[in-house]
This record gives sequence, C-alpha cells and structure tokens, in this order.
Amino acid sequence: MASLARLRSHIPLKSTGRLAPFARSLQTAADSTQLVQRVPEGASTPFSVKLHEESFRAYNTDIPSLDVEVTKDSLLKMYKDMVTVRRMEQSADALYKSKLIRGFCHLAIGQEAVSVGLESAITKEDMVITSYRCHPFAVLRGGTITGVIGELLGRQVGMSNGKGGSMHIFTPRFFGGNGIVGAQVPLGAGISFAMKYLERPSATFALYGDGASNQGQVFEAFNMAKLWDLPCVFVCENNKYGMGTSAERSSSNTEYFTRGDKIPGIQANGMDIIASAQAVKYARDWVLSGKGPLLLEFVTYRYGGHSMSDPGTTYRTREEVQRMRSTQDPIRGLQHYIEEWGIASGADLKGIDKAAKEEVDKAVEAAKTSPVPRTEDLWTDIYYKGTEPPIMRGREREEVHVY
Repeated sequence: MASLARLRSHIPLKSTGRLAPFARSLQTAADSTQLVQRVPEGASTPFSVKLHEESFRAYNTDIPSLDVEVTKDSLLKMYKDMVTVRRMEQSADALYKSKLIRGFCHLAIGQEAVSVGLESAITKEDMVITSYRCHPFAVLRGGTITGVIGELLGRQVGMSNGKGGSMHIFTPRFFGGNGIVGAQVPLGAGISFAMKYLERPSATFALYGDGASNQGQVFEAFNMAKLWDLPCVFVCENNKYGMGTSAERSSSNTEYFTRGDKIPGIQANGMDIIASAQAVKYARDWVLSGKGPLLLEFVTYRYGGHSMSDPGTTYRTREEVQRMRSTQDPIRGLQHYIEEWGIASGADLKGIDKAAKEEVDKAVEAAKTSPVPRTEDLWTDIYYKGTEPPIMRGREREEVHVY
C-alpha cells in the first residue's frame, strides 16, 4: 500500500527557482492533521491546526502554509457536504443497477475531499468546469440533488431538463460536466480569458483527470494561459487510473503538477479535506494576484470503476480498494478530526448521516415522479434563447420545426 499512499519523486523539483537538495514525498493519509491550540467554545471562532509536513509538493513555487485556521462550523459543513454527495452517488449507483439510469454514469465515491474542499475555499463568483465525473460539483455549485438525480433518470425536473444526462449538468457558475476527454480544459482557459477581459476578480478552476493529462489540447491551453497570464487554476484529479490503465502505464511523467513548463505547480493530498481546501486557497490567491496560471494536482482515489460499466477490479485488486477504503477514506478522516478535537460526538455525526440519507432519499423519490421530456421539448435548448433560427430541420428533410 505504500506505493499508493506515498508518491516518490523521480525528478528534482524547484521550490523557489533553485533545485531542491532532495526530493520530497507526498503522503495521502486522510487524518494526519494535528490540533495545535485548544478548540474555542464559539462555533465560528477560528482555531489553528497544522497539516502534515508532506501534505504538499511544489514546482517553481513555495508550498502552501501548513498552518491552517478552521472553525467548528466549517468542519461540520464540510462533513455534511461530503456525506451528502457520497449518499447521492451511492443512490445513483443503486438506480443504475436497477436499470432506471441508462447510458454513461461516472461516480466520484472516494474523491469527495476534492469537490467539497474546492468549494469551501472559493466564492460564488469563481468559475468551475470539469469532466464527466461532475455530480458533486453540480450540487455544490448551486444545483440540487433532485436536479442531478432527475437528470440521470432523464426527467423534466433534471438540471438540463432531462436531455443532457450524467455528463451535461450546468449552473450559472458551473460549466459542466463535459463528455469529451480533456476538452473542458481549453474551455476553462476561455472562461478565464473572459473574466480577465471583463476585469472581474474571478478565478477559474478547470479540472481534468490523469487520464486526460496527455491530451494535446491540454498543453495548448497551458500555453495560451501562460502567454496571457490568465487567472486559471488547472486542476488534475489524479485518482491513479485513467479508465482501466494505471498512471504509470500511460504517462512517462506522472508528476502532473510539473507538466506546465513555465507554469508553477502544487501537488496536494487529495484525501485530507483540510489539505485540499488549503491548496485551493493558495491557488486562488496566486492567480488573483496577477501571477498567471497555476497547476494543482490532487492525489486521490476512486473506489468504484471508471464508469458504471467498469467493475473496477480487472486492473487492480479488491484488496487494494478495500485497503484504501479502510485506511484513507476522506470522510472517515474528517470524522476522526471532529471527534478527536471535541467538535461533535459520534452520535451528532450519526444524526448528520441520517439527515443526509433522508434528504437524498426524498430527492430520489421526487425525481422519480417527474415526467420524461415531451416530444416537442426536443426542439428546445438547442440555441441560446432568443437566437434560434426561423426553422430547424429534424432527422429527415420533411421533419421541420418552426420556432
């Protein structure tokens, strides 16, 4: 398991413009953060914790501070959000296996510290775009569980009116859910260009997986972002496997945070949500200070297969997955902090778990009762409202819709 828990460097890295005297390593334990001062009584009063010294690695920049301020409220909200999105994904898994969800469906069970950690460290004015493993981001960025499940079921209540499916879910500050591998990265650079052009103090986070990291369009986006010093954070969710291929078999350089050439990079423990949030805060501050883009690699792990059609055990052992679940689970890690530091009791957290289950179950039932899209709805949502052409041709020449 050490090979999964600790990524050893194979190349010398720069921290402040000079070669590091020795290679650092990254540890991905979910519960290695230490309390350094007494927890205050107030729920919103900050207190200090210290991250493990190997929570980050840096390329051509400094690592984020290991000293972090948190509050009781913020930790409990993180816990609630993580258990809720996991419960939602588990419900999607069950619905797919019941054949109520069809087509592509990619779940993010095990990677909750990335989505929740990111959302906790940005503002509603910041922009996020990701690939097809998008359900948690959609909810956290202003969507609803009913809207996500409804979209998966192909119902009118879905966030794309039941016509987009798992990979095409959007909100005003979340640009999807994109089905083409790596294609969201240049789109993210374009969003960032727009924000800079409009002089808005907004950071854009363009997420992609280790499996998309070798796409040519990814490097083209890096180049343009650095050329124009765009306020864009390119986020690699390295869950160790691109579909059924391990990172080591597909990438000659698996140090994804070093692959931006002149763009500095940070590698972060993506299993500890406090470390994840701290890395995002550092990245956001970097790009908004006018320093240009930054690469941020989260080392994380998905428990399930690449998609629902992938059992996830033909290219890795069941023992490996179970070991990660039992030793490095991000939710259990945060639960450990909350109980160990006296923020809430085990019974309190069970109450949060129960409420999350009830919320998701209610959302699932609401989504199930929604009707499927009407035939005439197939002609809508093709063009931005008000820009439709006079007529639209259908599958055959005689099939014409007049707007």
